[in-house]
Amino acid sequence: MITPAYTSFFKELQKNNHKEWFHANKKRYEDDVKAPFIGLLEEILPLLAQWDDRILPDPKKAMFRINRDVRFSKDKSPYNLIMKAGFSPNGKKSELPGYYLGIDAENVHVGGGLFMISTPQLKKVRNQIASRTDDLLNIIEHQDFKNAFGQLKGEKAKRLDKSLMATAEQTKHIYNKQFYAFAEFPIEPFFGSDALTNEILSHFEAIKPLNSYLNQSFD
Repeated sequence: MITPAYTSFFKELQKNNHKEWFHANKKRYEDDVKAPFIGLLEEILPLLAQWDDRILPDPKKAMFRINRDVRFSKDKSPYNLIMKAGFSPNGKKSELPGYYLGIDAENVHVGGGLFMISTPQLKKVRNQIASRTDDLLNIIEHQDFKNAFGQLKGEKAKRLDKSLMATAEQTKHIYNKQFYAFAEFPIEPFFGSDALTNEILSHFEAIKPLNSYLNQSFD
């Protein structure tokens, strides 16, 4: 379970984001952060695997490293201030629609959908939206989706193929270059509680119809 010790570690890491401090507090990281986060993933993954048996059941394959890739960043701080995991068919870095979880010192971040799309695949998604516009609108306008996430998100293109302009009159989401949902909520009320797992899964369940719809463009 996530406890106040999880939050304390990240608050201190924010002030001491260097290797010396991290190595001196490595046991705290292993016991108070990594272990409970993996435990949470172990509770989440079985249900996700029921939804899509292509999602790998190994929590360690879903979890991202705490180490930052600083090669192309001006910020050379070596560690992330958040634990993150991605649940997608064929792995966390898959292009296929999936689910996202992140927990930092203050908040739980939940999301899902399509974040990174190749140009050929984006064309397929847009063609599907053009041919099945109402199906998408029914998903993202459903009350469960709106309660959990508000609206569909994603960076938008400035230009659109002329063949899709008629669809644009029905939904501006045809301009999207990404198709995802994202929300966050405070972690503190869930310290030491099994209710955290249910809260995360309820958000994922609201994304499930969107992922099922987007997956069909990959068939």
